[in-house]
Amino acid sequence: MARWGHSGTVVTVWLAACLFPLTPVRAEPAYIPLVRDYVEKRIRPIVETPLVLKAIAEQNAEFGDVSEMDMRVLDETYRSEINQHHLQMVKLLLDKSLSHYLKAKQDASQGAIIEFFITDSHGLNVGQSSITADYWQGDEEKYLRTFANGSREIFIDRAERNESSHNLETQASFVVMDKENRPIGVAIVTIAIDAL
Repeated sequence: MARWGHSGTVVTVWLAACLFPLTPVRAEPAYIPLVRDYVEKRIRPIVETPLVLKAIAEQNAEFGDVSEMDMRVLDETYRSEINQHHLQMVKLLLDKSLSHYLKAKQDASQGAIIEFFITDSHGLNVGQSSITADYWQGDEEKYLRTFANGSREIFIDRAERNESSHNLETQASFVVMDKENRPIGVAIVTIAIDAL
């Protein structure tokens, strides 16, 4: 009888540990599943097209052996142009057919897409729907949490209220794969959560 009581106690403790873990489970914010669903159903099909894949492949070939120093110089040049309103490099990017395509998709999103851009394997912008704050994303979480660590998951950043538009916005990014299922770049989209 004592043995049965001991076994019952062990089972009870085991059940309690399974049902009530000591560390509280952190629930993800309510917007995360909504954004993830939007990206999977709306954004990923936009990205997985020959136009996008070809543009990334061409830039990967062009910048195949670019050094980090060169990428930083390109990024500083881009930022400097924006600050001085001398947009030569920016205009070249915005004139690309990929940028026109992304801009058209942003315009057709009924306010859900605030910004849409694609990078190459280094994190350098290949095309963009609007002027981005910088040209190189390789040192930022959107790249580090996706391409740099080989993740196939969608990285969804913390939501913030845009002071000028008052939209609740988040940025989602994911690795772009080529036809052979190899990672070639990153798609990054800023989403107005209120518009979903």
